[in-house]
Order: sequence, then structure tokens, then C-alpha cells
Amino acid sequence: MFYRASLQAAAALASLSLLAGCGLLPGGGSDVDQKLAVGTTSEPSTLDPAAAWDGSWELMRNVFQTLVSFPTGSTKPEPDAAQECRFTDRTSTAYRCKLRAGLKFSNGDKLDAEAVKYSIDRISEIAVKGGPVGMLGSLDRVETKGDDVVIFNLKKPDATFPFVLATPAMSLVAPSAYSKHKIRTDGKVTGSGPYLLDSYKQGERSELVKNPHYKGFADRKNDAVTIRYFKESGAMVAALKKNEIDATYRGLSAEDVVSIEDDKDKDTDLQIVESVGADIRFLVFNPKDKAAGNPAVRRAIAQLVDRDALVAKVYRGTAEPLYSMVPKGIAGHTTSFFDTFGNPSKDKARQILADAHITAPVAMTFWYTTDRYGSSTAPEFDELKRQLEASGLFRVTLKSRPWKTFQEGFTKGEYPVFGRGWFPDFPDPDNFIAPFVGKDSVTGMPYVKDEITKQLLPQSRKESDRGAVGREFERAQKILVDDVRLLPLWQGKLYVAAGEDIGGGERALDPQTVMQMWELYRKASW
Repeated sequence: MFYRASLQAAAALASLSLLAGCGLLPGGGSDVDQKLAVGTTSEPSTLDPAAAWDGSWELMRNVFQTLVSFPTGSTKPEPDAAQECRFTDRTSTAYRCKLRAGLKFSNGDKLDAEAVKYSIDRISEIAVKGGPVGMLGSLDRVETKGDDVVIFNLKKPDATFPFVLATPAMSLVAPSAYSKHKIRTDGKVTGSGPYLLDSYKQGERSELVKNPHYKGFADRKNDAVTIRYFKESGAMVAALKKNEIDATYRGLSAEDVVSIEDDKDKDTDLQIVESVGADIRFLVFNPKDKAAGNPAVRRAIAQLVDRDALVAKVYRGTAEPLYSMVPKGIAGHTTSFFDTFGNPSKDKARQILADAHITAPVAMTFWYTTDRYGSSTAPEFDELKRQLEASGLFRVTLKSRPWKTFQEGFTKGEYPVFGRGWFPDFPDPDNFIAPFVGKDSVTGMPYVKDEITKQLLPQSRKESDRGAVGREFERAQKILVDDVRLLPLWQGKLYVAAGEDIGGGERALDPQTVMQMWELYRKASW
């Protein structure tokens, strides 16, 4: 889900807000309660990896295993359930993994090569719309050799395939517990990850306990974690200040971050860990809608949106303006939207519409989700509405839904314009372009652009040096600007807020901005 090459380094510098004068021990002692409670506003939309291409990964990373993953400090996939993985050819079309010995699922079933093949194959078999099947476009077939070797044969060169396997969407599941033809919906998990899902109550909490049979890289510094799900960040921070939870890891509002950093509440001892973020927010335009499907309308909106004002008013320094789908810090980043449209201009927007014979204010409906990206989302859309209507060129109606129903709506093409966030699957420019184009676009609507899907992406995937693919992605972004089917708004920063007695926050976020709960611990002395 980020440009993780710099994430861990940035997280290590997050001591900007760690309170001074604390004697920190590297972990908890035996006399310290190592059961923690963590809050988030990012509730899972599913517990089945075959349907997950969203914030559900945050739970999955902790209860499932993948063949390769990102240990703290790593910027490239490293073995997890696998003992070793590598391309066996020079063209990056055959990827071979050998499993660790003695792996088992939580129900006692053996985790062998056939289970790996089953787990990956069912993603394509079920093919959930808007789900992770779109990540497997380069996969031809999976074969096994004996009990412990799996070979992924690709249709074409794809140097990013190990990064795909490292995503929680490729979690390994027990074949006896997961149908190959439908999504599991009983609220349970059968995996082999660092934790077992002891219980799950939708919308409220997940109870994780240490998996005694786990074999992988995770060095678990606690015994159990309760994840509590909040609708709004205000309630989450209030719970943190009352010591009802020990830390938060998704959904802090800008006001919450500023307040904690300024230590305005002298009655509480809290810390903030800041990490460089590559999560992005953008608008999606439905080409089948009468207004949103008109390129002139989209270009006029692109000409009016004032990202600086949006970030200043709503996010107060916890985000920064974004002028391309590939954020700063990733190879191929450009400022293509600024280069094309420049500063916001009512006159230029009016001329764009006039040239398309549009003179009356354009009525449009913008949709957003209420419980996925934090409580600043509503003020963000209020500001977008204010900016567009202040021009006299638009009349905007705002509507919203909780994430689950919101997701169902955009995958059915119900919304003329809607807001999306993207937490990268892996730290590569490919992951900021490929998911949004093609017939399986994560936006829920096909976006066919042959130059991108048949030329630029295949060419870039031949290059194992991922820092050398800038030219292809600069061209891809120019195409996106010309179409304005997607309008980037801002990229964020990541914050973990925690009690002063909690350690590990600076190590907990992996290169996909997913929290590795096992890194958190209660300090034995502080």
C-alpha cells in the first residue's frame, strides 16, 4: 500500500514527539502486562483475503501469513511462510518459493505447497469485483513440486510480482475452511499468522491472542491485542486519554494530531510517532454519468480545486497537496496536474465550460464514506463543495455512506463523483497506476487505456531496478491528466498516538502502512 523505501527511516526519526526523560527498556519484563488495546477507525470490510483490497489488510497482516512479507526495516519482500523465494530466470517470469518446514494452520491442517496454490487460485476463481484479483493480472498458473515448493509462472515479465505476494490479499488460508467458489462470511479466520483471531464482533472489536504454533519472522513483544473499531477519531482519542486503549493506528484527525503534538492536555501523557506517508486521496468521475462523463466538466473541476486551501483548512499540516497519482518519494512522481492547470482559476474554468457550450451551473452529487478515512473526510468534502460553488459554475450536493455500503455502491457504478483513498499495496509507482486502469479497476469502473496497460506497464515491469522506471510512469500520468477520470487531491502523513508507557510505535508500520501489532509493548520502566 506505500513508497516504503523511506518509511522505516522516517519512522525512526519519529522521536520528534516522544517525550523526553523516559527510561526506555527494549521490551516488557515478565511482571508487565503485555495485553494491549489499540484503536482504529478502519474496520475490516471482510475477513476473507480473497475479497480484500482495502483497510481489511490491517487485521489480516496479523492473523495470516504470506509467502514473503516486510519485516521491520525491510524495503523489499523477505521470506515469511517461505524459507526462500527467487526468480529462476532472467526474464522475471518464473518465481519459485520453498516453504518453511512444519507450518500448520490454526485448525491443525498442514500448510503445504498445495495449500499455497489453493489460496492463490481461489482469488482468481472467486474474482470479487473490486477485490484483489486485479493484482494477479500477470499470473498464468501456479504449480507445486512436492510438499514444499511452489512455482508461479507468469504470462509476461513482472519484476513487481514478489511485492504482490507480500500483500495481505495473498494471505494463505486452510483449504478445508475456505470454499474455492465463495467468500467466507462466518466471522472467523483460519490462518497461520503471529496471532489467532480469538473473537470478532463486527463494528466493535477483534480479540487477538498469540499463536503458539506460529513459524515466521515476527518477534512478538506482546501476548494479546484487542483492536477496537471507532466511527470517529474524537471518540478514539477520548478513549486513549482515558486509558481505555493504549494506542491508535488509523484515522486520527488533523485536530487530534495537532492537539497531541502541542501537548495541550496537560492531564494526559501521550506521544505521537510520525511516519512519511504515501496514502493518497482523490476524486473518481463516473464516465457513464451525464455530467461527470463530460471531459469539459471534469477539466473545469480540476481547474477550480484549490489543494493548498483544502490542506490548510482541513488537514492543518498533516497532509500536503498532490498533483499526480504517484506521490512524492516514489520514482516517476510528477506535478502533472499543476503543470497542466496551474493555479486555481474561475475564469479558466468558465472558459473550459463555455467552449463545451455549457453556460448554466452544473449540478452534481459528490459521495464520500463516513467511516474509512477518518472524521476529516466530511469537512474535506464541505470545502470542495464550497470551492466549486464559490465559482458560480457548480451546484454540489453531498451524500455519504458507511464504508461497506459505500463500497457496494461504487462497485456498482452508482455514484457520479466519489472520494477514494489509496493505501499502497507496495512501494512502487506501478501500484499507483495499475490498480486504477483496465477492466478490473479498483474504482469499480473499467478504465481502458491501452497505451498504459499494453505498453507502459509491461515495459516498466521488465526492469528489475525499480528506480529506473520513471519515464514510463511520467507518460502514464500525462494520460491520466488528459482524461481527468481521476483527480488527485493530497497525500498524507501517518501517525501513531500512544500512551507514554507504550513502546514500538516507531517500528510498527510496515512498508504497506499496515500495523504489525507484534512490535508494540508496554515498557517495563519509563
